[in-house]
Amino acid sequence: MADAFLTALAPAELDALSRARRVQQQVDSALRTSAERELERKRYAAALAERQFNRVDPDNRLVADELERRWEAALQEVRMAEEALAQQASPPAIAQMALGKALSGKIVSLAGRLPQIWADEATTDAQRKALLRCLVDKVVLERGEHDVALVRIVWRGGAVTDLEVKMNVNCIAKLTRGMEMRDRVLELVRDGVPDDEIAAVLTSEGHRSANCPDKVPLITVQQIRRGAGIKPSAPRNRWTHDPRLLTAPELAARLNIPVNWLYVQIRQKRLLTDRQPTGAYLFEDTPAVLNAIRNLRNQTISHLDLRICQPHQGGHQHA
Repeated sequence: MADAFLTALAPAELDALSRARRVQQQVDSALRTSAERELERKRYAAALAERQFNRVDPDNRLVADELERRWEAALQEVRMAEEALAQQASPPAIAQMALGKALSGKIVSLAGRLPQIWADEATTDAQRKALLRCLVDKVVLERGEHDVALVRIVWRGGAVTDLEVKMNVNCIAKLTRGMEMRDRVLELVRDGVPDDEIAAVLTSEGHRSANCPDKVPLITVQQIRRGAGIKPSAPRNRWTHDPRLLTAPELAARLNIPVNWLYVQIRQKRLLTDRQPTGAYLFEDTPAVLNAIRNLRNQTISHLDLRICQPHQGGHQHA
């Protein structure tokens, strides 16, 4: 509703509405002129029928009755023409409203700021609802069988906007394309495609999850795969790093020391090293570094600084 409201009040939409209103006023003026001319012709025909009736010989009842019938028919057409002219002369108030240049400029300027005003934390829900009621007469919601709801917005003045809104559901089976997505996941899993790539493929094909209206997250693919009793095609590491560097578990295995001892030294600031964006601690795989770690382990030194720089654009780590 908010998106439709802000779109309707966008400066481009207001400019288009102003042009459409001017065209409508020209059309209304032409129709009103045509209705006035039509009424004038009907009145002349009625007056002619009246004169013909008044001139007939009263004793000639057949002719008199026919002329009276024509006169009544002409008067009926005059009344219909008058009603048509009255409708043309009294258009709906919303279409009759004309905006001056100064007022139009103010409205366009306000419309450009309206999204910021709407999103401002100082704007209350009551104020947002009041803004909506300025243009919206009513909203009709029809919940579909699956995950799509049909929304009809009736604007003040009679215009109607129909929208399809994707709703959250509690399971994949209730999605419109839920079974199709499940079959597609199993097909890609059997082809050896990793879960994250499957999620990207499904999103590109227009699928969605039960709780995400515009994408398929990784967890949805994993749930479908596990539900079918299929193991992942290939386990993936949480991160990759330069092979010339060692992670804490790799360093502990190389020196045959507990990995927890390394983490304790890092927490106690006895071993200084930079934590990488991935969350890992990396150490240079050189004899000097390995010997320094051994000396710290053997307590022959009390402090060691092995800071690793952040990765450069190629993604490699450097000591």
